[in-house]
Amino acid sequence: MSIQSAVAYGHAGNSSAVFPLQRLGVDVWPVYTVNFSNHTGYGAWRGPLIPAADVWEVVQGVNDRGVLNQADALLCGYLGTPEVGQVILDSAALIREQNPDAVFCADPVMGDADRGFYARPGIPEFWRDHVVARADIMTPNLFELEFLTGHPTSTLSEVLGAVDELRQRGPSVVVVTSVVGEDLGDDAMRMIGVSDDGAWIVETPVLDRTFTGSGDLTTAMFLAHWLRSRDVSEALGATASIVYSILEHTTRVGHRELRLVAAQDDIVAPRHRFEARPLR
Repeated sequence: MSIQSAVAYGHAGNSSAVFPLQRLGVDVWPVYTVNFSNHTGYGAWRGPLIPAADVWEVVQGVNDRGVLNQADALLCGYLGTPEVGQVILDSAALIREQNPDAVFCADPVMGDADRGFYARPGIPEFWRDHVVARADIMTPNLFELEFLTGHPTSTLSEVLGAVDELRQRGPSVVVVTSVVGEDLGDDAMRMIGVSDDGAWIVETPVLDRTFTGSGDLTTAMFLAHWLRSRDVSEALGATASIVYSILEHTTRVGHRELRLVAAQDDIVAPRHRFEARPLR
């Protein structure tokens, strides 16, 4: 089950996660938290924030079918309101009642280093104070990691220290995206993944532009590959390969939106391949 935002035009939230998961052969039950005309990066959009009670009704309707025992994961991202966040926590509990082995994967979408916070007031605190303790997997970017832990993240050592702090408070697996640092240089984009088995880093070439929806794609691809292998290193390399290949295609054709459909073969057989290397 994937509880996220949806846009009619372009790719963000579920509109960035569902099709790639399906292309990998994963059966996805999308539940929407907003239904916007386009993502908010355009500066103007239309469409509703879906009330928390209505989101819960959809989850309950799926439960009425008696199929939640088949769900191996709950995936969530952008929250329209803190109240929807509580629905997600209730959904995680409901799924675990039916399948105790199900995992809760949370992408704490709230802001980034260039823009600061763009989530609505109260949402960053909800992630920090309520979701962290309940999640099994979290995929913050560097800005979000620093907020969630209160730790500085200006060096690789500090990033790993912040990840350790986050893991002590809840998620056993943490993936940090958009990793930069004073001792890392600016010649690559990096992701770091940490679990009880160790820590790994994967590097991809820099693409000189920004992308909306790439974080949602990243979390979905990591979750799918981690569920198959339970190996952070393998899942991290597979995710970097898929995401970079799609972003490179999008850059090459000069389109503002991710070319998920045009580059869909990169989801199952990425043209560019990267492997994670151990950090400790």
